[in-house]
Amino acid sequence: MNKQRCDISIALISVHGLIRGKDLELGRDADTGGQTLYVVELAQALAENPEVSRVELFTRLVRDDCVDDDYRQPIEKISDKLSIVRIEAGPDEYIFKEQLWDHLDTFSDNMKDYFRQQNHFPDILHSHYADAGYVGSLLANQMSIPLIHTGHSLGRVKRARLIARGLSSEEIESKYNMIRRINAEEYVLATAERVITSTHQEIEEQYEIYDFYQPEQMRVLPPGTDLKHFKPPIGGELETPLQQRLVYSLKNPDKPIILALSRPDPRKNIAALIEAYGLSERLQETANLVIVAGNRDDVEDLESGAQQVFQDIWSMIDRYDLYGKVALPKHHSRDEVELIYRIAAASGGVFVNPALTEPFGLTLIEAAASGLPLVATEDGGPRDIMGNCQNGLLIDPLEPQTITDALLQMFDNPSQTRRMVKNGLKGVEAHYAWPAHAQRYLQLICPLIEKAEQLEHRPTTRRSAVYKDRALVTCLDQNLMGKPDSLKSLLSLLKQNRKSTLFIVATGRRLDSALRLLKQYRISEPDILITSGGTEINYAPKLTTDKAWMNHIDYHWPRHKIKSLLDTHPGLTCQPKSEQTPFKISYYMNNEVTDVEHIKGLLHQEDYSVNVQFSFGKYLDVLPMRASKGMALRYVADRWQIPLNRILVAGGSGADEDMMRGNTLAAVVANRHDEELSQLHEIERIYYARNSYEEGIIEAIEHYDFFGKCRPPERGDVTGEVEE
Repeated sequence: MNKQRCDISIALISVHGLIRGKDLELGRDADTGGQTLYVVELAQALAENPEVSRVELFTRLVRDDCVDDDYRQPIEKISDKLSIVRIEAGPDEYIFKEQLWDHLDTFSDNMKDYFRQQNHFPDILHSHYADAGYVGSLLANQMSIPLIHTGHSLGRVKRARLIARGLSSEEIESKYNMIRRINAEEYVLATAERVITSTHQEIEEQYEIYDFYQPEQMRVLPPGTDLKHFKPPIGGELETPLQQRLVYSLKNPDKPIILALSRPDPRKNIAALIEAYGLSERLQETANLVIVAGNRDDVEDLESGAQQVFQDIWSMIDRYDLYGKVALPKHHSRDEVELIYRIAAASGGVFVNPALTEPFGLTLIEAAASGLPLVATEDGGPRDIMGNCQNGLLIDPLEPQTITDALLQMFDNPSQTRRMVKNGLKGVEAHYAWPAHAQRYLQLICPLIEKAEQLEHRPTTRRSAVYKDRALVTCLDQNLMGKPDSLKSLLSLLKQNRKSTLFIVATGRRLDSALRLLKQYRISEPDILITSGGTEINYAPKLTTDKAWMNHIDYHWPRHKIKSLLDTHPGLTCQPKSEQTPFKISYYMNNEVTDVEHIKGLLHQEDYSVNVQFSFGKYLDVLPMRASKGMALRYVADRWQIPLNRILVAGGSGADEDMMRGNTLAAVVANRHDEELSQLHEIERIYYARNSYEEGIIEAIEHYDFFGKCRPPERGDVTGEVEE
């Protein structure tokens, strides 16, 4: 009998968490979240497909009085074709995934014994997360059964997020067993026939940095979505109590709703949407803006990032006088979200996701299933969703005018918008509903089962270092904006060496301004962005802000007192609000009226211990005394355990000086051989490149053999000479 038609047996492996067939305890802890829901819904969808004869979901058996008795049941039969099989491994009690590593070989052995006792072996193994990937790799290699894998999250990316939370490398290793996890992920990549991801961006930004990554191995298969709760308006939505709560503060509540729904997170870029709305009187006349940004009682009780989001929102509302046009409800429940979508759709509205980065975009799928056309960021998941569904417009999240133009196009072309709504309803059903997911899944695995497709694993050598062991640091304006062809060569070099090298951009610009410039020049997103003169550190791929660094520099920082002292000082003019941040006060300075030393003396007289930076002959920044590019770089080097003598800094202005002093490898490109960095001439080891801009950086890379021995040449070797 042809297995492709009706007799496929699938073994799903999800070792950790509390898994059962109903009443999932989602959110109980970090191990009982999205992955748990995903594997259970995947198992159910596959079992409902007529081509599948058996689905078994393997997880760990738990005998623990602190959890429900369901988890000690060896086999939970959910339907004639679907069972949850619990395997004994490790202690009886429930333990977190970080404590499971020593017990995974036992899990693998016992799982293999189960197959022998049943006298039945699956046609395919599908592992979820690194721990199950390790188990699946052992079984695949022992039993010659094809393995496919879904990572859900990867150790190298997780480590960056933990560093951003303030954990040291030692704490990360001791608590999370990160090296074992990353080694397991490499083992999976060396074994699996296919690796399933949600988006193309996930492949480019996460899997490519692994040694055993192979492009031919990767397949994009977005997770299925339960569409039972999300559907187009059924009538009466605009007369519900919830609708009254949403629009009670609006002057003209009957207008169409522009809806945004997200956490109050700076990366969600809500302020840019309000600015886009505020820029257009015609848009304000056409529609209301409703922003559902989490729940709040008192903003001061929220964490600092969320507080800043609301402050930015209120600032934008006030700047553009949007009172009565923008609603910002304080509370909603998860159960009300489906009705919020339908209310917006019934009003003739549009759903907007302006996030700076959006790995997948579940809200876009929910909104589309609810009958809303979409306007969304061109970054990440939305590209795939819009490509599949043809139900909206992509925008540049760093350019509010593109949001304005897209929304006006929606409202000015109702027939086109209605077509988008229909496309969205069909596209979500065809690409993101669980039955459609299951069918595409089977199309993926059947050739593997029949051995019609086999991945030829290329010989690959693991690097001796588990983590990146060197870093290239450069500013933006004076180093990467000069020669487009040389920029391509430099970026190509960095991509070839991305597994060993951190790419760091350090700039005086704010994060949004830096991202805009990176986008304009098509510079791939750095691993680390040090922005606002060293007061903010963000990590790829989700631009995670290092809050521990912000807490560190918030020490004796009298921002308001400094502004009171300097805002009216002769020779100083405040830069626009767009250049100010909580830890950076920026001015234009007229050198004919005042100078840096005078300003420093003035601050010293008031006993303000701060860091004053002057660059490009006119920009003056006042920062906390613990903040600068150099101090931020040394903090990053310590967190990432990269020796300073393996960090190459290409400086561009006086604000870069403290990055270049000390033990770093330093270079000055030819276009910056000027008085601002003249005090560095006395330091013999700093390399002065003969070439400018990107060519100068490439020259410095060769001088230091940066991707090889990574050290200065032996004494007596010829170095670059300063151009006259």
